[in-house]
Amino acid sequence: MATISSLGVGSNLNLNDLLADLTKAESQPLVLLQRQQISYTAKLSAYGTLQNALSTLQTAAAKLGEASLFKGVKAASSATDVLSATGSATAPAGSYLVDVTRLASAQSLAAAGVADTKAAVGKGTVTIDFGTISGGTLNDATGTYSGATFTADAARAAKSIVIDDSNNSLEGLRDAINAKADIGVTAAIVNDGGASPYRLVLTSKETGVASSMRISVAGDASLQARLNHDPSGAQAMRQTALAGNAELKVNGIPVTAKTNTVVDAAPGVTMSLGKIGTSTLTVSRDTAAVESAITAFVTAYNGLQTTAAQLTKYDTEKQTGAALVGDSTLRTIQTRIRAALNTPQAGELKVLSKVGVSFQKDGTLAFDAGKLKTALAADAGAVAELFAGNGTTGGVGKQVSSLLDGFTKTSGMISAATAGIQTTLKSLDSQYTATASRVEATVARYKAQFTQLDLLVSRMTSTANYLTQQFANMSSNSSK
Repeated sequence: MATISSLGVGSNLNLNDLLADLTKAESQPLVLLQRQQISYTAKLSAYGTLQNALSTLQTAAAKLGEASLFKGVKAASSATDVLSATGSATAPAGSYLVDVTRLASAQSLAAAGVADTKAAVGKGTVTIDFGTISGGTLNDATGTYSGATFTADAARAAKSIVIDDSNNSLEGLRDAINAKADIGVTAAIVNDGGASPYRLVLTSKETGVASSMRISVAGDASLQARLNHDPSGAQAMRQTALAGNAELKVNGIPVTAKTNTVVDAAPGVTMSLGKIGTSTLTVSRDTAAVESAITAFVTAYNGLQTTAAQLTKYDTEKQTGAALVGDSTLRTIQTRIRAALNTPQAGELKVLSKVGVSFQKDGTLAFDAGKLKTALAADAGAVAELFAGNGTTGGVGKQVSSLLDGFTKTSGMISAATAGIQTTLKSLDSQYTATASRVEATVARYKAQFTQLDLLVSRMTSTANYLTQQFANMSSNSSK
């Protein structure tokens, strides 16, 4: 059976080009579907860009809706090495001269030295409690008291440690004390370089006069002779550091504290003491935080406007538009946000222009920080109510944040729009697959028909050539 190795060879017709033209014509619906897919995919990406811009604005709006933002207090120390400070929302503005004369300290006790940290020191039960030493005299040379009394701190129960064969050494004592986290003491071994250099040193974990230690031992005499320590009686250990309160004056008024963190000596202020010295503490409203939050909001809003302009831009020369030209969802979002920003509030400061935030001719916002400072100085509470509400009605920050949440949440306007686009894209995918199958079948049918045509013409040509040759032969024979 005759076959055609290349379309058009048998008929000498340009069937390949003809088939290509037919294929192109049949494929036009696919081109249109591809254009639609590209358009909807671009729109889907544009909604993602819009979602990001709205989320940024929502974060900024939510910050303005926090009442705590407007209660911020700044506490500044003129000598930060002497003290640093933080202010709570209740701290009133003011200035304080602080004179730190003593830092809070923790008591340390040192035991007599031993030559070998692993040698046995005796067994028994060591009990430690805490309290206040009063009266009497401290001998600086021996580190011991005479004539003093010890008043236990009723709020802190005594704690005990058992010393047995498993920890009967200086190292064992140290490790047993440190392993008992709730005992309130840390233990260390210090080498003083003497003949019996290794000394156990116990340090209270808490500072203040009420954290002095009293140690009693029930057990071997050797352990008692090393650790028994009663400030009002026998003392085997030497005090190397005194338990003391922090002492300072605030505007001339004496203040004591058991730690170096002093709370409310200046109302609403927490001071952290660093060293002895003087410092001027200035407490003022933290207007910088409010200004920064409003600046962030204005920047985010203007960023949204820039994004919207890019997504709806139309090129008149090329007559092409961006992905969201004429999009009703974006138009609705812009309109509703602007309306929310223009809606008068219930408080004394009803509109944003009173605090320096105003619309420009191009639809963006401008911010005058000077007007904000003036408003805060006049009535900080009214500024807070404008943005954060009064507890009953929400201010601009809360209202805009809630509005934007309706746009960006899972069931919001953006999600609904993107869900519709995704549904359309799936439909276009199905249409493209079905159309491509039809085009492929049509082109295959054209090719089969052209192949048959090629074969038929080839056969007819062969027959014509054969007949022509026979007629020529007959004419040649008849002429002889």
